[in-house]
Amino acid sequence: MERAPNAPVAPVDPQSMFKEGFLKSVFNEKPSGKVVTRFPPEPNGYLHIGHSKAIAINFGFARYHDGVCYLRFDDTNPEAEEEIYFTAIENMVQWLGFTPYKITYSSDHFDKLYELAEALIQKDGAYVCSCTDTEIKDQRGGERGTAGPRYACPHRDRPTSESLTEFRAMRDGKYKPREAFLRMKQDITDGNPQMWDLAAYRILEKKHHRTGDKWRIYPTYDFTHCLCDSFEDISHSLCTTEFTLSRVSYEWLCDAVEVYKPMQREYGRLNLTGTVLSKRKLLQLVTAKHVRSWDDPRLYTLIALRRRGVPPGAILAFVNELGVSTALTNIQIVRFEQSVRRYLEQTVPRLMLILDPVPVIIDNLPPDYIEDIELPFSPKDPSFGTHTVPFTQTIYIDRSDFRPVDSKDFFRLAPGKSVGLLKVPFPITATSFETADDIITAIHATYDKPADGSAAFKKPKTYIQWVASSSPERNSPIRAEARIFNPLFRSENPESAEGGFLNDINPRSEEVFPHAMIEVGLEEVRRRAPWPEEGGEKKREQEVGEKRGEEAAAAAGWETVRFQGLRVGYFCLDKDSEAANGKVVLNRIVSLKEDAGK
Repeated sequence: MERAPNAPVAPVDPQSMFKEGFLKSVFNEKPSGKVVTRFPPEPNGYLHIGHSKAIAINFGFARYHDGVCYLRFDDTNPEAEEEIYFTAIENMVQWLGFTPYKITYSSDHFDKLYELAEALIQKDGAYVCSCTDTEIKDQRGGERGTAGPRYACPHRDRPTSESLTEFRAMRDGKYKPREAFLRMKQDITDGNPQMWDLAAYRILEKKHHRTGDKWRIYPTYDFTHCLCDSFEDISHSLCTTEFTLSRVSYEWLCDAVEVYKPMQREYGRLNLTGTVLSKRKLLQLVTAKHVRSWDDPRLYTLIALRRRGVPPGAILAFVNELGVSTALTNIQIVRFEQSVRRYLEQTVPRLMLILDPVPVIIDNLPPDYIEDIELPFSPKDPSFGTHTVPFTQTIYIDRSDFRPVDSKDFFRLAPGKSVGLLKVPFPITATSFETADDIITAIHATYDKPADGSAAFKKPKTYIQWVASSSPERNSPIRAEARIFNPLFRSENPESAEGGFLNDINPRSEEVFPHAMIEVGLEEVRRRAPWPEEGGEKKREQEVGEKRGEEAAAAAGWETVRFQGLRVGYFCLDKDSEAANGKVVLNRIVSLKEDAGK
């Protein structure tokens, strides 16, 4: 059959964040000329859900206004940077569906930055300081700038020629780290801490990943950021409100060295409650083995959300729904999951999944009985197509769908009670069951097909999902390990927990069903992945080529094989699946509805 479109869902207006509110007013401040933005991450950790807003704003703003956006790595601290982070960041930008105009590095401009630093000294706009950290803090008024009066560094008025000599001595190895700094000569009397003679250069004795051992001195963020924006002709420098005070020093430095001055504007960052996002805390979780790794699906790094199966379009739709303003956005995990759930509802197929299977033997059917049952991949959208599954004498249902003792409030299978099997023509009635060690090991039933061959029968009140038993020629059932993820933490603010955030870990944050079963429609869902076709995942189709089944899933990205497990939740294949031996591991993306316990 022809492939269904797998089309991504469109929110009411996917561009609304650029058409109204804060970002519209930002554009109106500077509407002429080409729009050039940049996303400038520090390559010292994995991106998290909060960074998705910065990516969506910077790349999306440029795209909406027919401009371009750079991916610029702010690689000015070799002590914290690792190659794995550069690769991971680039991959996440592409996964979200954006292609950088150029990938650049702050280190591309080290020579030019150094020249401007010398020029600033010669303009009497910077000086070399050899004060200790404590002395510098005292000069700035002590803790938070309120413990005492502010006063100038004693080196502030040294001759420019002396500062220039000392700066070159810093470069050439005369000083060790923290023995000397180049500081900008701003205004210590200003009420803005970003004007209190910030450091421009410091000594770091660490080999740089791109420039090697060429430099011993490295520019700070406050010196580098605005100048690199200038070098790349950024029209709109969009950053979070934590940099609002920095706008003054940003503009001061551009004016001081007489270069083009971009327009900086600040928006409120996105923060998710009920989890932790800081690199230090995430590292603690990983090293203490509370989670598997940085991409554990219980985390909110972007690589973790990708592995969990959250589509890139769902993340962008979530950011768009929230809108953009100058206010800090604190959002509960349940709100994020609601948005993802709405997105998946319209974009992924349905399959029958049994988490905790128990066999049902239909005694009035022959052992070799096979009937083809046609199932739609979506009950609402015919373009998803249909598939057939075998109906056999022995089927599996979920253990929760049977009770040995019936009750009025239970509407599923029990002795003497009938239920419908999804899309099977006639219901079944349970007649007896077998146990071992007080555990139900098998259920016996009859197939309630009218003896006279008529289609008349009493319609059951309830239909349940099922999976056919051994049918090797149909590859049924497909056996799997299903991982159900719950919140990693028990409270909305883990960091406020007594004894620290590690004491707030939920001991039931992951439940594993090692003997789950899926119907054979999974094979076609694999072949037709990604679900949905969008963003960075859409491009992967060229890499898949003529591959089929598990091999195709691995090539496309296991997490792109997404589906709704009827009455259970939304799932994807996990990377622990193995194409060679047919091992299937499932991750629950989100539940079908918000859990009552949340």
